[in-house]
Amino acid sequence: MIEVEQVSRTFGTFKAVDSISFSIKTGEIVGLLGPNGAGKTTTMRMITGFLDMDSGSIKIDGKDIRENPKESKRKIGYMPESAPLYGEMIVADYLEYVAQMQGVNPKEKVPQLASVCGLTDVMHKNVSDLSRGYRQRVGLAHALMNDPEILILDEPTSGLDPNQIIEVRSLIKEIGKTRTVIISTHILSEVEMICDRVIIISRGKIAADSPTSELRTRYAGNSNVIVNLSGAEKTEFENVISKIEGVCSISFLDTNDTENNLPKEIEKPLIARIGIKDNAEIRNVLSQKIISNGWNLYGLTLETNTLEDVFKTLTTGGEQ
Repeated sequence: MIEVEQVSRTFGTFKAVDSISFSIKTGEIVGLLGPNGAGKTTTMRMITGFLDMDSGSIKIDGKDIRENPKESKRKIGYMPESAPLYGEMIVADYLEYVAQMQGVNPKEKVPQLASVCGLTDVMHKNVSDLSRGYRQRVGLAHALMNDPEILILDEPTSGLDPNQIIEVRSLIKEIGKTRTVIISTHILSEVEMICDRVIIISRGKIAADSPTSELRTRYAGNSNVIVNLSGAEKTEFENVISKIEGVCSISFLDTNDTENNLPKEIEKPLIARIGIKDNAEIRNVLSQKIISNGWNLYGLTLETNTLEDVFKTLTTGGEQ
């Protein structure tokens, strides 16, 4: 369990983190999301004890990290965005060195981590000769060396190619089955694929804290249904459709400027965007109303809010 209570941190006159509070339960995979400069990395460095806080408290399993720094740090594995590795060392030697520094038996732990992190085929290579994806794997093995209960990853897929990103994401999900994981990222698709929960930080403050599956419905605006039809006048259509429970707005799109499913030869073509309150399900009733009024229905599409929409809504003006 991680408990962050009213934590703040300034650098000169710049307030990087401003009185944030949240808790993370054991076994959660949490995405820490925000624009560049929002305070994500500063928050994670304070949790690891690398940076001190100006005010507030951080507790690991109920114990304040200031009062129990060594015990708290033993429970945490941290991989920064650009893992500081010794490039001139062979991977096997580097991991053995890390094991010895942390008081771990290298003969047992290094082969185990090589297997878990997919490093078995490159253990004989110099770290500097590895691709960025493999260097990230070495950094991850380093972070896991002391078998931490909590794993903190700062931009773990930054700079990787698409194949490497998929591999590292799969690895993180597998590791997250037995550990609490915090991932700092600005890649929205990463959050949806990996994280159980999202905390969005903007201008040093928490803008949202929600299970990933509920984020869009909690913080985004209304969804829309796009209807392609013919045979109806705009006023007539509005009068009928506005009475459907859950409809909050109706607007019309230009049939000449919009790609649509309407045949060119039809009379009175119409494309309507219908706003749905609280994401209500109206499509069945909507189609029945259109047919019962003698209009021709050519297409009906649900426009849902994306995580990008939520992020933009919550962090507009938050980039520093």
